Amino acid sequence: MAMHASCTIARYTILEALRNRWLWLLLGLTLAAIGLSSLLDAMALTESRQLQISLLSSLLRVASVFLLTTFVISSMAREAADKGQQWLLAHAFPRATYLAGKLLGYALLALLPVLLSGLLAACYAPALQAGAWALALLCECWIMLAFAVLCMVGLQQVPAALAACSGFYLLARSIGTLQLLAHGSRPDGSQGSAAGLLFDLLGTLLPHLDRYARSDWLVYGGASLHDLTAMLLQTALFLTLLVLAALYDLYRKAI
Repeated sequence: MAMHASCTIARYTILEALRNRWLWLLLGLTLAAIGLSSLLDAMALTESRQLQISLLSSLLRVASVFLLTTFVISSMAREAADKGQQWLLAHAFPRATYLAGKLLGYALLALLPVLLSGLLAACYAPALQAGAWALALLCECWIMLAFAVLCMVGLQQVPAALAACSGFYLLARSIGTLQLLAHGSRPDGSQGSAAGLLFDLLGTLLPHLDRYARSDWLVYGGASLHDLTAMLLQTALFLTLLVLAALYDLYRKAI
């Protein structure tokens, strides 16, 4: 009963994305990314192919995360405005079933941009490296989807959720660089210990998305089994924490 309800919710979540022409927007952004990378390839004097791959992978990465998180936020906001969430939660199945269905639908939807990006990456890089890059992109998208669901369940406001997702993503993408800068030497020779402790704390609380879907994997290779294993473990940990937090917020709401 609960599994059937979750699958039904996931199915309608995917259908909503397709009916809202989300797929056309994905294709449009993909074509724009290909066009920009090809333009850079034509303008570059040296290492044009490497630059094209780096730009294309970066654009596809950001576009995938942006499209998925904005769809999650707009979809849940529309559902709340139409009282669809209240109608679903009024049924006999528990709230965990509703959350599982939404997360399953969003997770399956993430396969579309990731598979498209992975196929494009395989046109420019070895298939094994393109596959590792696509797997890392999928994990990154799943983390951001879970965080977007948490924001909408907890904040229930589109601007606040968009701001929270943007800040979370930017910080998670740059946390490794921020840690290196904080632990670097200052002009007077002292160490930025306070800043270092702060960013080390943030590095513990945030996923290191700077280690996910790296462009150099496609350009030079180097996606090792150790990197992928650490990434998968980190993804499983943060997905568990984000889902539990969203579930807690959902159960404490008076709907």
